[in-house]
Amino acid sequence: MPRFLTDILDRSLREEPLPREDIRFLVSLEGPDLQDVFASARTLRERYFGRGVFLYGFVYFSTWCRNRCAFCLYRTGNDRHTPYRKSPGEVLEVSRNLAESGVHLIDLTMGEDALYHEQGFEPLVGLVRSVRHEVGLPVMISPGVVPRDVLSSLAGAGADWYACYQETHNRDLFARLRVGQDYSQRMNTKTWARDLGLLTEEGVLTGVGETQDDLATTIEAMRDVRCQQVRVMGFVNQAGTPMERFSWPNRELAMIAALRLSFPSRLIPASLDVDGLAGLELRLQAGANVITSLIPPHSGLAGVSQHSLDIDEGNRSVKGVLPVLERLGLEASTAEEYEAWVARERRLAMAGEGVRA
Repeated sequence: MPRFLTDILDRSLREEPLPREDIRFLVSLEGPDLQDVFASARTLRERYFGRGVFLYGFVYFSTWCRNRCAFCLYRTGNDRHTPYRKSPGEVLEVSRNLAESGVHLIDLTMGEDALYHEQGFEPLVGLVRSVRHEVGLPVMISPGVVPRDVLSSLAGAGADWYACYQETHNRDLFARLRVGQDYSQRMNTKTWARDLGLLTEEGVLTGVGETQDDLATTIEAMRDVRCQQVRVMGFVNQAGTPMERFSWPNRELAMIAALRLSFPSRLIPASLDVDGLAGLELRLQAGANVITSLIPPHSGLAGVSQHSLDIDEGNRSVKGVLPVLERLGLEASTAEEYEAWVARERRLAMAGEGVRA
């Protein structure tokens, strides 16, 4: 192992903040050197979470969206997919099924559906209240950019988390990816949510034209926002979009490890929404400690990057992922352990103490 890398990993294990030149170096690595980074990431994960992994149920209840994101299948005007919108009853049924299967959280996700964004958010607030009350699990809400008073209402209805992904913290690249959207407005929603006592999740997309310096900038921005969950997803080409044939190096695994070395106590997802079950082991070995995008088979729900991969086969289910955890010497945490983690972090957030680095 190169001496420079040894020094970085030693400082990481002492939980010293990594400067941007170290992060740029980490996300550039490949081969055996990257395996050493993964090993250090797993050490830090075990320090804070032991063998436990959290499981998130995913309910993409509306794929209608008014936005024109260059990377997204569900962008408005894309005739290569048929959007759907699930009823509150359907959402509750799926959420119950997910809870019974053993997930720890219900992630209620939608596009920026005009039904809510232009006609009022009361139905969304009511949906969050119903799921939180009837299912009894923590709820994450991913509605896109919403006004501060709506975030307050969602928190009052029982939402624990607000997720809003910037995708990149390079403003020029943001403008090319999230066409016609306001960078600062999107960042502000996460600050508002944090100030209201909600836990927050930030996310970055890799393989979309970013540089190693851009990824370092993202980690610095994540430090500033003080999110409790930070994630990276690899870009998947989507039919009918401006980026349908786009190609760029994908640094998802290196970025997962860099996030763990930078934020050892935070939640870092391993998404099933890029490579399905086949890619889960790699993401866990890179330091992730949450499995996201668990979707019940035959539920009529889609994923985001992979709208159908492994869903109806049952591979994106709790039953499907448990053998992978066992093979790696990991295990699903209990619902009580996750509830305790959320409650503790929400107390810290409401006290204005933020999160531990």
